[in-house]
Amino acid sequence: MAKRSKGRPVDGILLLNKPIGISSNKALQQAKSVYFAQKAGHTGALDPLATGMLPICFGEATKFTQFLLDTDKTYVVRAKLGERTTTSDSDGEIVSTKEVNVTAAQLSAEIAKFLGESDQYPSMYSALKYQGKPLYKYAREGIEVPRKCRKINVFSLTLDEFDKVNNEVQMTAHVSKGTYIRTIVDDLGENLGCGAHVIMLHRSAVGHYPADKMVSLEQLETLLAKAKAEDISPSTYLDELLLPMDTALVDLPVVEISKEQGVSFSHGQAVVLGVELPEGAIKVLADGVFIGTGEKNADGHLKSKRGLSNQQEASE
Repeated sequence: MAKRSKGRPVDGILLLNKPIGISSNKALQQAKSVYFAQKAGHTGALDPLATGMLPICFGEATKFTQFLLDTDKTYVVRAKLGERTTTSDSDGEIVSTKEVNVTAAQLSAEIAKFLGESDQYPSMYSALKYQGKPLYKYAREGIEVPRKCRKINVFSLTLDEFDKVNNEVQMTAHVSKGTYIRTIVDDLGENLGCGAHVIMLHRSAVGHYPADKMVSLEQLETLLAKAKAEDISPSTYLDELLLPMDTALVDLPVVEISKEQGVSFSHGQAVVLGVELPEGAIKVLADGVFIGTGEKNADGHLKSKRGLSNQQEASE
């Protein structure tokens, strides 16, 4: 007999406002516990120092996490000039201290140089893996390992504040996936000749998701307690906070098929539409209902790429 998963089936996306001081995985596990969900995953880790938007995908939504991992992000970052650290943030040890002789004009000029495409080497304190082990574990052991340079794109980097008294700079960065903000800050400090490190980092947006849709762990706990006090199912309040799973796919082209074609699609059969299909992943709706992602096969027909399990079960 197959082992039944602990928890209830929950499908959707929660925009969690991760608090400072805990890992993304810890935040994920707390949210999963509140929802008593069978399955959950997050879409792009934030350091314990960082706060902000951490989309949590529940249930069937975990099939589409890659689309959120691949999307651009927006951050508000505050940096301390004059000090360089081992981790490029305030969690590390200070390795150099220099006098800050920077004007607002010099700062703006250097910030502008980061705009556009460039190559960036990931920090040794990142969660990227080398031979199955996170880089930050090697770094803590004092071991330097090879890292592949990656292409990044800084769409915008604006100077929001320059506090000359405390030698602090605040910026807003809109960047492509895989961009390390603390590496940008560290490079900025080196370019200015004084060093710099991150003292605050907040992710305000992931793709198109707005900041005002974020929910804190405290808010989730409050709703859970309210439901218990009223002796009703917590899902009454909690599930209202979930966004539809296909909101992760807003940038994909959409193909609509009939309910009958949707049954074939959900069973892995190619659907002949008689129209030219776009290349790459396609968001598929059957009679207006999202049933998964598809792609064009060798014959130019629509085939399933990521289907929803409950759609297949419903058609049987």
